[in-house]
Amino acid sequence: MRRRCLARPGKIESSLERSRELLRIDPRRRPFAFYSALHELLFAAVGPRGCYSPLQDPNTRNTRNTRTQDDIMQQKSKLRQKRCDWAGDSSLQYIEYHDREWGVPVWDDRTQFEFLILEGAQAGLSWSTILGKRDGYRKAFADFDPQKVARFTQKRIDKILQNPGVVRNKLKVNSAVTNARAFLEVQEEFGTFCDYIWQFVDGRPRQNRLKKQSDIPATSPESDAMSKDMKQRGFRFVGSTILYAHMQATGMVNDHLVSCFRYKECAAMGRKQAA
Repeated sequence: MRRRCLARPGKIESSLERSRELLRIDPRRRPFAFYSALHELLFAAVGPRGCYSPLQDPNTRNTRNTRTQDDIMQQKSKLRQKRCDWAGDSSLQYIEYHDREWGVPVWDDRTQFEFLILEGAQAGLSWSTILGKRDGYRKAFADFDPQKVARFTQKRIDKILQNPGVVRNKLKVNSAVTNARAFLEVQEEFGTFCDYIWQFVDGRPRQNRLKKQSDIPATSPESDAMSKDMKQRGFRFVGSTILYAHMQATGMVNDHLVSCFRYKECAAMGRKQAA
């Protein structure tokens, strides 16, 4: 007969209080505190390694519990890595975005189009707001397929404006459709949108060597030139600041701080693609 290690309500409450205490510490350690709190709660709810809990499949109780604790330890180790300041005191979603996407060179047209829509939607808002609505945008804008978005009718646009999963700003939603049509024209002229946009940095990422957050620029000569040309081609919501953020997101410029573990990784990816 399997022994049950069911947590008592008092134990859960104690772990919750411990979680609150951890999350009140130095803001710079909040991500680590979050996982420490998660570990406390899992231990309270599931019990020590090898114990049976109704939350688990009895046939896999040992491996499941072990895997859970191993995953937590891996996440804790990962969170100790040095990151850019803007990602160090952020939500897990922000950290994942920083660690997996930001600064990675993008040579895929659909991903370029996705970031054009998202960066335009972000104007005047926080990037965390847009990340939170990313799935909503993916569904509303046909999985970021520019050919489909370019064919959106007014009826479809009006429906999107009623969708709480996106930023319901009429100018921004309409600009996404307008930009999809301009995007297709660029593809027709240059073969791919990537061939067009990467020409502004001579086909290889700019490798900045920034030491602190305040060193990160808001624009560059390249984003200025890109903005001017794209406006002439009919794109909207493509100011220099928006496009510089686009360049950062799509790895056209490496603005990870040199102290960030992703700086060298993104630089290596840039060299590999340029070779």
